[in-house]
Amino acid sequence: MSDAGPLFRKGAELETVHGPDELMSVVGLFAGIGGVELGLGEAGHNARLLCEIDDGAQAVLRERFPGVELVDDVRNIGVLPECDLLTAGFPCQDLSQAGRTAGITGEQSGLYGEVFRMLDRGNGPTWLLFENVPFMLQLSKGRAISVLTEALSERGYRWAYRILDTRSFGLPQRRRRVFLLASRDKDPRAVLLSPRGPVGAPMEQGQAFGFYWTEGVRGLGWAVEAVPTLKGGSTIGIPSPPAIWWKETNRITTPDIRDAERLQGFEEDWTLPAVTAAGRRKGHRWKLVGNAVTVPVASWIGERFKTPEPYDGRLDSPVELGRSWPNAAWGDGRGAFRATVSEWPLGYEHVPLREFLKYPGKDLSARASAGFLKRTKKGSLRFKPGFIDAVQGHYSKVAEELSPTAV
Repeated sequence: MSDAGPLFRKGAELETVHGPDELMSVVGLFAGIGGVELGLGEAGHNARLLCEIDDGAQAVLRERFPGVELVDDVRNIGVLPECDLLTAGFPCQDLSQAGRTAGITGEQSGLYGEVFRMLDRGNGPTWLLFENVPFMLQLSKGRAISVLTEALSERGYRWAYRILDTRSFGLPQRRRRVFLLASRDKDPRAVLLSPRGPVGAPMEQGQAFGFYWTEGVRGLGWAVEAVPTLKGGSTIGIPSPPAIWWKETNRITTPDIRDAERLQGFEEDWTLPAVTAAGRRKGHRWKLVGNAVTVPVASWIGERFKTPEPYDGRLDSPVELGRSWPNAAWGDGRGAFRATVSEWPLGYEHVPLREFLKYPGKDLSARASAGFLKRTKKGSLRFKPGFIDAVQGHYSKVAEELSPTAV
């Protein structure tokens, strides 16, 4: 057991967090389409600089954050502008289960080092906030989170991380992401680890089931009354929408991009400037939405800065190194400790897909259905009773009505 007590004890005297009415200036690196900054803005915090290299995402940021300075490449930032909070949802391609799994030192995910380069060149902000995929806790026995937390500890930062599931914030998307918060003189646990949230899994009964038609061999991304994690890419190499099996009608559809934006907490057509201003193809909007941070999650974190709750870590236990890391943990310079908190700080809010989706979507095409069925025969996955029959029936129906070459 840990004897850490309700507050960190190592180093200088620790403040809990900012005062209840104190708002922060934010610099957002790897900003994407601004999900973190939009959510923080809803809590009253203000973005002063955004950095994003994708030209489609840049077009979105220019339209949605007018007047905020925009930089195109994190490697071109010499000295970090003065700010209270630095956010960095660095690229996940090398860390995701669906990606290259090259690890933290991969060409894309290795850009995390640019954050520490800037921190080492001058006085850092009060807070650091990282975001990435939960597979980073398992890949190479959690090497990515080990590298990050060690780098923070070496620089005198106290840190805490937690997986947060979008379903806890009123959106029917099964999206789990790691949020890592750090500070030199404040307690990140009071922001991120409180409240602990309920223990227990979400409901497993429903009439709508989300899955990825681009998968089928090793996994499905199965979600009950929700869509699986919206992704910037897929196992077949293109950013694609998930599919939904409507059990009552045996219909299989893909959601509209506007509903995908809403499933991430954005207003509909948030990513439209990527097409109208940057000239990107419509499919690029799926990549931007899939790579985004869910807005209400960021908004919750923003509010937690203003309404912290002291965290008692005396019942937490040391992290066992050399193994996958837990879903939540914290460190204070003496080691890393497993936090006994859930992924649903607000509880699990059940929002049926039929009630949430605003647009009808499209039938999954014959070609997509056939490709999925072919992949399922190559693997050994078990499926919910009636599911494969439903996909086969759907394929037969749309094959008669649509061109077999339609996507």
